[in-house]
Amino acid sequence: MIRKILIANRGEIAVRVLRACSEMGIRSVAIYSEADRFGLHVKKADESYCIGQEELAGYLNPHRIVNLAVETGCDAIHPGYGFLSENPLLAQICTDRGVRFIGPDAGVIRRMGDKTEARQAMIAAGVPVTPGSDGNVSGLDEALAVATRIGYPVMLKATSGGGGRGIRRCDTPAALAQNFDRVVSEATKAFGSAEVFLEKCIVNPRHIEVQILADSHGQVIHLWERDCSIQRRNQKLIEIAPSPQLTPEQRSHVGELAVRAARAVNYENAGTIEFLLTQDGEFYFMEMNTRVQVEHTITEEITGLDIVKEQIRIADGLSLSLAQPDVELHGCAIQFRINVEDPRNDFLPSFGRITRYYAPGGPGVRTDTAIYTGYQIPPHYDSMCAKIIVWGRNFDEAIARSLRALDDTIIAGVPTTMPFYQEILRHPDFRSGRFDTGFLAAHPELTQYSLKRSRDAAVLAAVAAIAAHVGL
Repeated sequence: MIRKILIANRGEIAVRVLRACSEMGIRSVAIYSEADRFGLHVKKADESYCIGQEELAGYLNPHRIVNLAVETGCDAIHPGYGFLSENPLLAQICTDRGVRFIGPDAGVIRRMGDKTEARQAMIAAGVPVTPGSDGNVSGLDEALAVATRIGYPVMLKATSGGGGRGIRRCDTPAALAQNFDRVVSEATKAFGSAEVFLEKCIVNPRHIEVQILADSHGQVIHLWERDCSIQRRNQKLIEIAPSPQLTPEQRSHVGELAVRAARAVNYENAGTIEFLLTQDGEFYFMEMNTRVQVEHTITEEITGLDIVKEQIRIADGLSLSLAQPDVELHGCAIQFRINVEDPRNDFLPSFGRITRYYAPGGPGVRTDTAIYTGYQIPPHYDSMCAKIIVWGRNFDEAIARSLRALDDTIIAGVPTTMPFYQEILRHPDFRSGRFDTGFLAAHPELTQYSLKRSRDAAVLAAVAAIAAHVGL
């Protein structure tokens, strides 16, 4: 039995895993850099250890992490998301050292992390993929030839990419020639690989992903889908479960495709299969994420299932706690990634001290975060400081509660993206479920209006601060 887990992460997701450990009676070990010494995950864990002065090096050193797990008597490592969560070396070192890795094995991570190999696996399994190159392209000449064959626009992608990086849309041969070296350079710096491939660009698709769970006993289930179409610069902002845009038939179909994809690679643990849904109603496989995702929360809200607990159970060799017929869908949930970014300055990340924090509450509202009043947000990591998750009996009620929850929330001291999200929620196309990945580009007025609201809010906050100072 797993009795002690080292959490190889920080911030919100580390706190999330800590809570699951606490409920399961499992001791927890946190790691931190010097910049994270006062992090909430450090305070809440049963044991905490500094892994170095450097802001990133410790979190990215698999040998140091596994050594610490062995030294502290941990049975398992949970990688969270980001950092080494999809690094096959960490999974392999865990196996070699007799520490359970809470995720799929190294071979599956390596295979699904290579997007061209993942495409080939899906083709063999009969899962539809976007038309594109048969594998990695050898150079610009081959890329131009493939683009001519499949037709413009095309997407040039880093084979090992993710998180919206290492990807460019190219509408013409000139654009492809201009972007080729840029993508290769970005891929090399960000992912350590210069390999790229080409896909047909599906213009303004809907981004639909399916959460799956698979155990070591051959059981694979899906937990319905999430709609991640509201994006800015290929970065997800708002996620919805289930998608308000799918019919029951489409929902059943994409769930079956996801299970087929997981079975095709002998997947084990929690994972996500991501699809593009065209305007004509066709689903195309995009990628598989071999980890828990940021947006797992909304799937938990509509199914009542604790995905992190299921991850731990699976790693412990136990069967899934339920079968596919038992996975019921209840209501609608929306997640907002609250980023410390300045809407008044082209969403520039703006790190600093939280001078006042108040989390929203009330029916159907959940907040996952690691911030608190007085917390100094370090500038070395992702700009997301909190996730607000709202559940309602239907999409309309979830929207109404979301507006209330965002209005209730106070994060003072740093600008956030909350005013921007409120404007999206008020837009009639969003409220009626008519949106795709091109929604924000098609509605620049949302950004402009949210900027005005942010400025107005800043002025009112300044007036209130002055009034408080002089005793008014």
